[in-house]
Amino acid sequence: MRLVVARCSVEYEGRLGAHLPPAQRLILLKADGSIAVHADSKAYKPLNWMSPPCTIREEPGAIVATNPGGERLTIALHEVMVDHDITLGDDPGLSKDGVEVELQELIAARVGALRDDLRIVRREYPTDIGPVDLLCRDGEGRAVVIEVKRIGEIAGVEQLLRYQERLDLDATLAPTNGLFVATRIKPQARVFAESRGIECIEVDLERLRGDAPPDLRLF
Repeated sequence: MRLVVARCSVEYEGRLGAHLPPAQRLILLKADGSIAVHADSKAYKPLNWMSPPCTIREEPGAIVATNPGGERLTIALHEVMVDHDITLGDDPGLSKDGVEVELQELIAARVGALRDDLRIVRREYPTDIGPVDLLCRDGEGRAVVIEVKRIGEIAGVEQLLRYQERLDLDATLAPTNGLFVATRIKPQARVFAESRGIECIEVDLERLRGDAPPDLRLF
C-alpha cells in the first residue's frame, strides 16, 4: 500500500464529471489496483476513487487512473507532504461471529425458505475482495448474491454491493441480484438496500433451528 498526503485537486471524467478543488487530502493506492482520495471527514468513505481493474500511472505532478470503461481520475499534486510505501501482506479477512456463521449454515441448508425458486451454487464463493456468503441461482437462472448478518446495517449493504460489483465482471454471473438477510435489519439499511435494488429478508434464528413451535411460520 502507498499512502500519499498532499495538497491536491481531483478531476473525474466518466458518466458524470466531478471536481475537487485544491485541499490537503490522503491518497491511498492499494495492491489490488484501487485508488481512493480521502478527506479528514466523511468517516471511511472516499471523496473519489477508482476500483480495479484500472491502470494507474504517474505523470509530472499528477497521478492518473483509467479503467476499461473509459473513466479517468486525475489527481493533480500541488504539494506532497508524505509519500510512503508499506507492505501489509495477506489479510485473513473479517471473522463472522457465531450467530452469523450459524445463520449462514442454516440458510445454506434451507435456502428455499428464503424464496421457493432459489437453489444454492456455493457457500463462501470466492472473490478478490473476500468470499460471498452464499451464491445462488433463481428459477430463471439468474445469479443471486446473499449476504448474511446478525444485525443488518448499512455497512453490510455496502459490503454486498461491493461483492456484486466484483461478480458482475464475470459474464457468466452478470447481472447479479442482491439479497440481504439478517435477524433484524435496521430501517436505514433497508431503505438504502431497497434503493439499490437489493431485496431484504428478516429471519428468525429459532425457527431456522427448528426450536420454535411447529405452528409458527419461519419468518
